[in-house]
Amino acid sequence: MNFIDALILGLVQGLTEFLPVSSSAHIRIVGEFLGTGADPGSRFTAIIQIGTEAAVVIFFWRDIVRIIGQWSKSLVGKVPRADPDARMGWLIILGSLPIVVLGLLFQDQIESSLRNLWITASVLIGFGVLLGIADYVGAKRRRLNDLTVPHGIVYGFAQALALIPGVSRSGGTITAGLFMGYERAAAARYAFLLAIPAVLGSGFFQMYKAIAKPCLEGATNCTPEIFGPWDTLAATVIAFVVALFVIKFFMSYISRRSFLPFVIYRIALGLVLIGLLVTNTIAA
Repeated sequence: MNFIDALILGLVQGLTEFLPVSSSAHIRIVGEFLGTGADPGSRFTAIIQIGTEAAVVIFFWRDIVRIIGQWSKSLVGKVPRADPDARMGWLIILGSLPIVVLGLLFQDQIESSLRNLWITASVLIGFGVLLGIADYVGAKRRRLNDLTVPHGIVYGFAQALALIPGVSRSGGTITAGLFMGYERAAAARYAFLLAIPAVLGSGFFQMYKAIAKPCLEGATNCTPEIFGPWDTLAATVIAFVVALFVIKFFMSYISRRSFLPFVIYRIALGLVLIGLLVTNTIAA
């Protein structure tokens, strides 16, 4: 049964990671209704996100190779540091620092209290409203070549908010980009590129912890993992395959349409979740 549940969660992860609806919130909520009837945990969530980020790497492979190449050449003076791709490399590094620092500082809270479903419901609604406002008032004139260091830092802190299930990594960074006047596609593109170091780093760190410091049955200072290594691997593969199609759809969609459907969905999901909590259908 756990294997089937893992496949379902992998499907959910692939479908929701790149949409501004919070994949971690969906994993948290769906986990309550599966056979396990419990929170899949932040470790499982972080590891299966490796699959979705692998899809990003493949989708943006040419961009990534070009950025890394130009950034590396800028270190030895072969290209100027003002080169757009070299600058992008530095801005991705800079924008990744907030989530790394805050993730380490608040690791215990991220793995426990911040996964409370009351918090998830509140931020689903709150950040859904913010996304709607940003999409409505944003100038949508700036492109990635207009990205500055201060803007990169703002993007970085917006991404760090996704440590709270319900915020959405893409949703938080895209919202920040829209408020700063970036085009929808430009904001999404940078959000996806910015997520690569953070998500892969978090996923492999949690994988290391799972191997080096497994939480054994009967332990008093941690909760044993629901899913075993083969379950988690299967979920990661499913997430990877589904995410490849979702990225292509999302990048095509936002070049022509607004985020309104996602705003409505976030608010509706948050309200449904509050209803389930109030009626004690699920526990927070």
